[in-house]
Amino acid sequence: MTRLKHLKLKPTAPYAGFSQIDGSHPIQEQVPFSHVPYHARHRPGGKVAFFNFTLAKDMGLIDPGHSHEMNAELEQTLLQTFGLLIVNEYDQLHPERVDKQSIKPKTYMATRYLQLQHPDRRGLTSGDGRSIWNGCWQFAGKTWDISSCGTGATCLSPASSKSKTFFRSGDPNVSYGCGYCKLHEGLIDTLFSEILHRNGVRTERVLCVLEYPKGFAVTVRVAENLLRPSHFFLHLKQGRWDRLKALVDYHIQRQVNNGTWTIESGQNPYEYFLQSMTRDFATAAARFESDYIFCWMEWDGDNILADAGIIDYGSIRQFGLFFHEYRFDDHERWSTNLKEQRSKARYMVQTFAQIADFLKTGRKKSIERFARHASVREFDKIFLRSRRLYLLRRMGLTESLAAELLKLQGKKVQELEKCFMRLEYAKTKKGKYRVPDGMNWNMLYVMRRLLRELPQTVEQNVTSREASELLKGSLAWAAHEDAHAVRPAHVRELVQLTRLYRHVMVEAASLARTDLTRLMKVVSMWSGKLNDENRITGDAVCLLAEQLMSHRRHLSSRQFHKLLEMIIREQVLNPDYQPSAFQPQLRSDARLEPLVRRALKIVRSYREGL
Repeated sequence: MTRLKHLKLKPTAPYAGFSQIDGSHPIQEQVPFSHVPYHARHRPGGKVAFFNFTLAKDMGLIDPGHSHEMNAELEQTLLQTFGLLIVNEYDQLHPERVDKQSIKPKTYMATRYLQLQHPDRRGLTSGDGRSIWNGCWQFAGKTWDISSCGTGATCLSPASSKSKTFFRSGDPNVSYGCGYCKLHEGLIDTLFSEILHRNGVRTERVLCVLEYPKGFAVTVRVAENLLRPSHFFLHLKQGRWDRLKALVDYHIQRQVNNGTWTIESGQNPYEYFLQSMTRDFATAAARFESDYIFCWMEWDGDNILADAGIIDYGSIRQFGLFFHEYRFDDHERWSTNLKEQRSKARYMVQTFAQIADFLKTGRKKSIERFARHASVREFDKIFLRSRRLYLLRRMGLTESLAAELLKLQGKKVQELEKCFMRLEYAKTKKGKYRVPDGMNWNMLYVMRRLLRELPQTVEQNVTSREASELLKGSLAWAAHEDAHAVRPAHVRELVQLTRLYRHVMVEAASLARTDLTRLMKVVSMWSGKLNDENRITGDAVCLLAEQLMSHRRHLSSRQFHKLLEMIIREQVLNPDYQPSAFQPQLRSDARLEPLVRRALKIVRSYREGL
């Protein structure tokens, strides 16, 4: 990955599509007070650290037959398109710093949205603090949004808002407010987003990472729609019906055009908008809780996409255990925790109900009046149903069989869930303690391990003595100090859990029209895969990114991309995953295999961590 001298070349036919990504976006014209426009200039000294060839082919940005290797022309095209640094307010006050010949002809958006870090709580000064939207790209009936992180300090960052000062991009004295991001952040985003995407979690994805001197980078991220709830909440908080209507109308049309939503003739679009938000956020909150995914949801609707997909991996975690007391330390405030994500998602649905009513009546009512709105009650129903479905799926049942079983054996599944959750929530006596990025409280049992071992309990009833041995032995988390003192209540819960599990599996076998032994072979296989003990955690991703940065110096671009793909594929635990037709065929590589083994060793070392 040699550094290339900057040349102003017009992209030739294979890469002509990139020239259309020039800052243009329909929101600029359709939605007032939606963004701060910035001119941008070329940022010299860059090189491509990562390019998502498969995603680029899915988007139609490169030819389907393009090799998964970087070439000089593609690298130069990516640097010209995404290697940008905004001309911010500091630069405008110091025009001698800017080479006017390098400025792009069109402006780019730093979008406005609500953020709890800003004192006014109305979104007058908040939004993209170190990012711009590069524009959008249309292909095969779909429109993709594209944004870049690390493109310079905007006036919407918390640092600018609090100090009422404009900062020079890259100013080392303001940290996050400097507008840059680090290369290891881009690699974390790449690994985490691809792993979660392939495991069926909605998320933005990384298209490419550009590397710059001193460890800085620009991370280019894409999704079919990059709007967040906070983009809507901004106009609601300010009571601007006209602006809110313009944005919601744009969003609805975008979802319909992309084929994501289908609104029947005569159906009120704002009702459909509310129903979709309710369904998406209830399902996502249940998935996050079931999979131990920490996503800092808050009332401002900032850290999540409008379709309840993940965005901004800086505070995203995937835990090995149900660390429901973990909180991220954001210096001035503590984050929510795993079990609070449900209430935060519900509050966002409550806010969407307020939005729908405001749009229909023209009068903004108090948020408290929507606390018992029909959509909030529907949220709770969908959440509980989804959480139980995810539990049955984690136990190794197919989606269709799990749904049918829940419909016919709802009470038994509910009892099973209660037993499971009582063990899952069990904490040590030690209490809370500091971790490098926040606060945590240790758990007693490794419940993903129990899900792998449950199929072995079907043949005969588990006794209290056997349950006690399991809780002290294979299910106990080695890091806690209470392993020798098993609580009698937990023994009773485990005995009851195994009996309920057997009952549910007998019913599942009957519904599947097969015998129990044959069903349990399939269940054992799938529960083992879904609950693989070497599933990656947030701590492991961070360490992997550091390791990958050290390996890059000794690998070619092709080898580095192949290494990333090999590591990501090891983490695909979703049995329903259908790979893209454009994913590369991987052949064994004697040089890379030891590096993959080292990566897996890191994953194993932190598999029960944060």
